[in-house]
Amino acid sequence: MSSRVTSRLVREAAARLGSAGVASPEHDAAELLAHVLGTTRPHLSLVGDVTPAQADEYDALVARRVLREPLQHLTGTAAFRYNELAVGPGVFVPRPETELLAGWGGRPGARADREWTRSGRRRPLHRLGSCRALCRHRGAEADVHAVELDDAAVEWAARNLAGSGVDLRHGDMADAFADLDRTVDVVLCNPPYIPLEAYESVEPEARDHDPQLSLFSGQDGLAALRLVETVAARLLRPGGVAGAEHADVQGESAPALFAATGRWSDVRDHEDLAGRPRFLTVRLAR
Repeated sequence: MSSRVTSRLVREAAARLGSAGVASPEHDAAELLAHVLGTTRPHLSLVGDVTPAQADEYDALVARRVLREPLQHLTGTAAFRYNELAVGPGVFVPRPETELLAGWGGRPGARADREWTRSGRRRPLHRLGSCRALCRHRGAEADVHAVELDDAAVEWAARNLAGSGVDLRHGDMADAFADLDRTVDVVLCNPPYIPLEAYESVEPEARDHDPQLSLFSGQDGLAALRLVETVAARLLRPGGVAGAEHADVQGESAPALFAATGRWSDVRDHEDLAGRPRFLTVRLAR
């Protein structure tokens, strides 16, 4: 009986979400019900009962999702690589695409790490933004630093990084780490990269709920990336590496921005799992 009840609830909610333009209605409907029932999607069929109070709570959450409030805001968590991050209003919800960049910068044996680990000495690994995933990869081998500009974002970052040993700073990436100039091995960043003229085309979940600072970056979408290039060149030791995410339409313009300065070698672009240009990597020339 309970399996039929949960299936019906999910089916009806998915229809509502699909009509509202939600991209993954069945997935979201099941995730919300699992959240309400304190279980997981694969175990929904094992739920013994759905009380009237739980049904009402579920209906209220579905109604909010119909209005395109992010699923992660409704459940309070977002999966990112091996971590469950706390998220909510005021913080940028991490996207799966960024996991590839984090993996490039953090996994043992990656190109980004070879020179860094060869000396056997502890060096600072610096990422512009929150970096729990990197801590899990590098453990005690790295000094990890992070910076957030927005007041709410830094509060969420502090919550997610509690106990990690990360040096989290509240400020502008332009000048937050002057004390680390020419000492850093790896700089990673997921900067804002949406052109202002593309405002209306952005999905409501991002446009209406993610911080504007995390989305839009000047008329061409590259304003923040120009700053990343300048800051990374200042922070990195000779031969250090940097990686930065960009929009799928910036697969040529973003790498060209770095190449044009003459400060970088090994300028490369990388695709995401859907085959779209997604992030660039570079090495500071010696």
